[in-house]
Amino acid sequence: MNDAVVLDSVSKTFHEEGQPDLVAVDDLSLTIRTGEIFCLVGPDGAGKTTTLRMMCGVLPPTSGSISIMGLEMKTRHSEIKTKIGYLSQRFSLYGDLTIDENIDFFAEIHRMKDFTARKDELLDFMRLTPFRDRLAERLSGGMKQKLALACTLIHRPDVIFLDEPTTGVDPVSRRDFWKILSSVLKSGISIVMATPYLDEAERATRVALLSGGRLLLCDTPEKVRATFEEEVLEIIPGNARMALGVLRTMKIVKNVQLFGDRLHVVLADRDRPAEEFLNELRGKGITIQSSRSLPPSLEDVFISRIS
Repeated sequence: MNDAVVLDSVSKTFHEEGQPDLVAVDDLSLTIRTGEIFCLVGPDGAGKTTTLRMMCGVLPPTSGSISIMGLEMKTRHSEIKTKIGYLSQRFSLYGDLTIDENIDFFAEIHRMKDFTARKDELLDFMRLTPFRDRLAERLSGGMKQKLALACTLIHRPDVIFLDEPTTGVDPVSRRDFWKILSSVLKSGISIVMATPYLDEAERATRVALLSGGRLLLCDTPEKVRATFEEEVLEIIPGNARMALGVLRTMKIVKNVQLFGDRLHVVLADRDRPAEEFLNELRGKGITIQSSRSLPPSLEDVFISRIS
């Protein structure tokens, strides 16, 4: 079976008169296997969207080669279009058309015939059947994303590319969207997704961490987390704001983040006993109600790689 997507030394440079060249993607090589959810992770400007657009054939690479399901993008572009679906950041639903009419439109773009059964299947799958006559402009953010995904899936693609599909969607709708993606994966469709949310990437089969257009690391979430060498502590102090200010002055603290009344602290020296560090913190006037070691998250790994 062919791999879903293969990128071989792909780069993309944008030229603008009077400006220095912008290298958006720099010598990127990836192999995305058939039947996996693959996440491209990184901040704004990391090259995620540019990479997805090159995979879809929307943008040509400046150098390197791309193949989809064993087909070379440069020579088999027309065939590839029938095998992929693309949900962009600014997916354009037609607000003055109903759910039904939007899906009909995208089915006709793909020159499908007799797609009624497929449409009914997708509406049921997305739990949109009761709303099929509702105008798209009257849908909630989560329902709009479900409709956008239905439009992407109507022609039964082998691979779908999703560019930050849950950005701006409420947490409950994000969770529902991921449940749907898990079911899509079971149907045999490979999923390539860009996301700024590292908690979402934890659910992927494999993740690629990107920064400045370059690949930092690519592996399963478990193996990516295993590369982290620092100690991670969760601390609940008596005064979180005061503790945050003190922690930011301590050389041993590599990174600290505040979550409500809790502090997520990354220590640069893993060999130093955590209790010794906590005693030093107490010596600076910080009371500690509780503390515990935590396993590293993908966010911890990513921050350590770019800092």
